[in-house]
Amino acid sequence: QVQLVESGGGLVQAGGSLRLSCAASGRTFSSYAMGWFRQAPGEEREFVAAIDWSGGSAYYTDSVKGRFTISRDNAENTVYLQMNSLKPEDTAVYYCAADSSGNWPPYEYNYWGQGTQVTVSS
Repeated sequence: QVQLVESGGGLVQAGGSLRLSCAASGRTFSSYAMGWFRQAPGEEREFVAAIDWSGGSAYYTDSVKGRFTISRDNAENTVYLQMNSLKPEDTAVYYCAADSSGNWPPYEYNYWGQGTQVTVSS
């Protein structure tokens, strides 16, 4: 069993930055691919970024490429999402998720955090 706890959300002006963290419990964190998703009010949850178990491979949805960076520290059981040049359309609840299947790219996220709110004002 894996528990994921996000933090780092908040209110920021357009053009600003935030760094989200996702702390994971469990000794097998380092073997899981991890992802970040977001859900805006009235919208479906959408994929943002994913990173493989080693941190050597990552991919992003087009709308955040060049602005967001996903990374991980397996020694700290934590995955991060550095968000720069934030836009009002980035406003959403951000969730981290783990895929324990070993797939890459991941597609069976079976553990989810509770989410952290990010609000970008114009």
